Amino acid sequence: MGTYVDGRTSQNASTANSIAIPILVINAPQLFGQIGLITQGVTTNPRVILKGTVSVSLPLALVGVTISIVRGTLPTDPLVYSATSTFSLSVLAPQVITFSADDFNPPVTPQLTYTAFITSNLLGTVRVGPESFDGILVSD
Repeated sequence: MGTYVDGRTSQNASTANSIAIPILVINAPQLFGQIGLITQGVTTNPRVILKGTVSVSLPLALVGVTISIVRGTLPTDPLVYSATSTFSLSVLAPQVITFSADDFNPPVTPQLTYTAFITSNLLGTVRVGPESFDGILVSD
């Protein structure tokens, strides 16, 4: 069992339909969550557990929505997690996408920053809430 070191939450929208943020550029990462975990006190076998949710309203077309998490602040930083959900033409209600990711033995720097991005392969995708991204850092 690990020793708890640090935990953080990025809560952009707490409830359904509380925001309306369109994705305006196809396949361009849009930030929706970012956390920084302090590593003071980390010993051996550090690991980060990340989870979150994002809800989107979709156009009436075949749409692929990708969630990506990087260790850092830029979409080009080391990729920790990526998954694409594809939605059919018949989806009318907002869709909730949840995810869980892990980063085992990350490099120990004074702070580990993780950033969550969303991309869509079609215009008309709108982030509607809720949106949440959180993580904890543990070590032995």
